[in-house]
Amino acid sequence: MTIKTDLTEVEPSPNAPQDASRPDLDYRLRQQAILSEFGVEALRGTDVDHLLQRATELCAQGMGAEFCKALEYRPGADTLLVRAGVGWGPDVIGKARVGADFASPAGFALKTGRPVISNHLAAETRFRTPQLMAEHGVRRAINVLIENREGAFGVLEVDDTREGMFAEADIAFMQGFANLLGGAIERQRTESLLRAALARQDLLAREMSHRVKNSLAIVASLLALQARAAEAEPAVHAALTDARSRVEAIAGVHDQLWRQGDGGGDGNGEGVPGELDLAPFLETLVANLAGGRPDQRLACAAAPFRISADRAIPIGLLVNELVTNALKYAYPLGTHPEGGEIRVRAEPRPDMLVVEVADDGVGLPPGFEVGRASKSLGMRVVGSLTRQLGGQLTTPTTPRGACFRLEVPLTP
Repeated sequence: MTIKTDLTEVEPSPNAPQDASRPDLDYRLRQQAILSEFGVEALRGTDVDHLLQRATELCAQGMGAEFCKALEYRPGADTLLVRAGVGWGPDVIGKARVGADFASPAGFALKTGRPVISNHLAAETRFRTPQLMAEHGVRRAINVLIENREGAFGVLEVDDTREGMFAEADIAFMQGFANLLGGAIERQRTESLLRAALARQDLLAREMSHRVKNSLAIVASLLALQARAAEAEPAVHAALTDARSRVEAIAGVHDQLWRQGDGGGDGNGEGVPGELDLAPFLETLVANLAGGRPDQRLACAAAPFRISADRAIPIGLLVNELVTNALKYAYPLGTHPEGGEIRVRAEPRPDMLVVEVADDGVGLPPGFEVGRASKSLGMRVVGSLTRQLGGQLTTPTTPRGACFRLEVPLTP
């Protein structure tokens, strides 16, 4: 006679001892300890194959059984593939399949969503014994469904060739494994999809930055041509040259975004889309400015620091303006035979980023101002960029020359 409960299909043995369904407390406590051990692995694990294998090993251990297997449902063929297991022959894992129809214990559990216990496969009238199990002399089996919000993944099954009884209490132990596996598989798939989406977003961002950089390079070239054509008019020539410098500074940011977007920016092959390392960015910017003035010494000392492009762009423009201003005015012709030095420094601190541009030249003129009140377009731009960053720009007193210090809070 078959006894059906709300959750389980059970075929008890008429010859079973009276206490066969009531294992001792130590047995159940050991099962709970094993399940708890696997719970930690399931929360931390990222390799589905490893988790499936560990589940079968620990499940067989907890049940004192010879065999255990994790079966993955393959809808196209309507079969269950042995994805992991213990006790089976060498050609079973990853190769053997069993039917997913109602005529097999595993298929019945999959299709109905109900755990199945069969303690006497040879005498079963509900199911046939799958060939894989017959070849290994399996006499009894217990199956539970592995599922999550995406649907049924497959079945977890424990088998044994020895006489004995799987009890309904064993289902709670196995279902615990199945539930942990279902959650871990869902999490791994979600994380995989998220990584793929982030990789695509990063690729698109780098491609966009590359295209913007090329477009800005064209604009800078056109401004350079216009500046050469206006050499007879110093004011126009200077304005076009300054505009070219600003466009090149923005192009430099996008160039770094494109180049660092492949993971090369932080030295570990990792990076966040839309971020760049400030150190190589400023070094490249200063090197480009130095290339236009070989008579001037420019130095850059910047500590590695990841920063968003939204902040890197105004910082790059601000440094560009301050260095350009120093190149023009810090060392008037003849005041420094060796050309003098202009220094750029960037250093992250616990609560702020400090960027300095300093020189040893003639210093700032009386009444010098930064911001809206300044008569210099460059200094008005510097003031606007400082406000955009939510930072503070000061001009600390130095023994000689000029120093501009920008302090940018690290929290928006």
